[in-house]
Amino acid sequence: MQKTLYISDLDGTLLQPNERLSTFGCQTLNQLVASGMLFSYATARSYHTARKCTAGLDAKIPLIVYNGTLIVDNQTGEILTENIFSSRQAADIYALLKQCGIHPIVYSLIDGVEKFSYDQTAVPLPTRNFLDQRRGDGRDHPLTGDEHLLDGKVYYFSCIDETARLLTADRLIREQFGEICNQVCQKDIYSGDQWLEIMPAAASKANAARQLKNITSADRLVAFGDGKNDLPLFEAADECYAVANAHPLLKSAATGIIGSNTDDGVVKWLIEHFAHHNNL
Repeated sequence: MQKTLYISDLDGTLLQPNERLSTFGCQTLNQLVASGMLFSYATARSYHTARKCTAGLDAKIPLIVYNGTLIVDNQTGEILTENIFSSRQAADIYALLKQCGIHPIVYSLIDGVEKFSYDQTAVPLPTRNFLDQRRGDGRDHPLTGDEHLLDGKVYYFSCIDETARLLTADRLIREQFGEICNQVCQKDIYSGDQWLEIMPAAASKANAARQLKNITSADRLVAFGDGKNDLPLFEAADECYAVANAHPLLKSAATGIIGSNTDDGVVKWLIEHFAHHNNL
């Protein structure tokens, strides 16, 4: 029997509009995992915030976070794989962002510990609102000025700002640094704020899914998603399913369309297919 790995996006796909798993979804996934289903998720969120959103989910295999920049052991929090920028690359990207008037949040490993750094004297209001929701987070690393903004091993830039400014920066980065970067420029589905997220070229949900497929010795990959940023993950999958609320481009690339996130479409598909085929 072939071994299948199931990977779902979180926001807009597996999670409800309140940024949490439904009770039904969590309990059902736990039952399926306990029955032998290989299940993980791939998200732009960090390990820490993803764990809060999926509290109660007992998925024991590694998780894909920061859009594939890191793969993290779900039980210990140990970083299993990392994709980082060189010091020169991080400096060049930051210089361009600064030229565009953008003050990013910079994610890095400082002495092996995850931190997000930012110049607290310069971040715009949308970024401040995001940071205010993370008060008390052990990764929080506010700075006065940008002298130490790029300390450690930088792996992710998050920019939350005016749409026109971020679209300009997105275009310039693609033109100047397309070979060293992957990026996602889209509106947040909860706040409506415009985001620009920049990561190393080797970092993607697709690459991380392939790595996780090898780690778990799976033969096949089935993926679920809702956004345009899930397109590479779909391309890497043997089967791919878009939730009913997904972007039209993702639907056109999907093997099939399933129920929406609010209707627990992913979980109900897994009940019908995994549970049925395994006589659960």
